Amino acid sequence: MTTLRSVAGNFISYVYSSWVGRLPVVCVRNGYLRGYLRSFGAGTSVQMGCRFLNGRRVSFGERNVINFGCLFDGRKYVITTGADVSIGPEASILTLGHDPQSPTFEDRGGDVTIGDRAWIGYRAIVMPGVTIGEGAVVAAGAVVTKDVAPYTIVAGVPAKPIGSRNTALTYSLAYRPTFV
Repeated sequence: MTTLRSVAGNFISYVYSSWVGRLPVVCVRNGYLRGYLRSFGAGTSVQMGCRFLNGRRVSFGERNVINFGCLFDGRKYVITTGADVSIGPEASILTLGHDPQSPTFEDRGGDVTIGDRAWIGYRAIVMPGVTIGEGAVVAAGAVVTKDVAPYTIVAGVPAKPIGSRNTALTYSLAYRPTFV
């Protein structure tokens, strides 16, 4: 049964994905997202063409850089990012799918948490229920199906550890373009 709240939420998502999210002025997009998302940290920037499936379950920490064309699936579960997170172009953060063994095609999913200073590469996919640890790196095109330990670099399909990252990270992201 479709509720008025569900219809309103779908409309808000449609307006952002089809109109506001395509505007080349960052302050307009970010202003809309401050009201739409669960939380939107100071200094965070979302580039054009990103899509949100129920933004009320998406929380961005401070100084996140969300590159163009990303997908955030908050339909049933929560997505949370820490501070200074960089998410590469066309990455997908998924929280919901289906159980392939279910005779009734039942939903299966879980919350996704991305730690401080994590870096998600170009066209990477983070699957439902995954935690990406602080300072971890997900290589471009990787499909993350299991939790990633802090400061671990993962790559491949499915993603597997290939190295480790310096643990003495001190940077603060400050990407604040006017048009992108």
